[in-house]
Amino acid sequence: QVQLVESGGGLVQAGDSLRLSCVASGGTFGNYAMGWFRQAPGKEREFVAAISRGGSIRDSADSVKGRFTISRDDAKNSVYLQMNSLKPEDTAVYYCAADLRVRPSRVATQYNYWGQGTQVTVSS
Repeated sequence: QVQLVESGGGLVQAGDSLRLSCVASGGTFGNYAMGWFRQAPGKEREFVAAISRGGSIRDSADSVKGRFTISRDDAKNSVYLQMNSLKPEDTAVYYCAADLRVRPSRVATQYNYWGQGTQVTVSS
């Protein structure tokens, strides 16, 4: 059983940056592809970014491409989401998730484990 704990959310202004972190415990972190998803009030959970085992393959949603970067540090059992040029529409609860597959997936139901989420609020 893998436990995931996100941190780094907060209240920022449009144009600011934030770095989200997700630390895993209880499993072999290197065996998982990792993803970030977000959910805004009244909306469905949506894919943000994902990274493969080993970090050689990365994927991100068109809405964040060029602004958000996913990375991982297997020595620290951690995955990160660097978010630059934040916009009010990025406001959501951000979740990290772990997937036993090798390649990153955009499909939330393919992920095996989820964190509790961290709130990101971007004011205009």
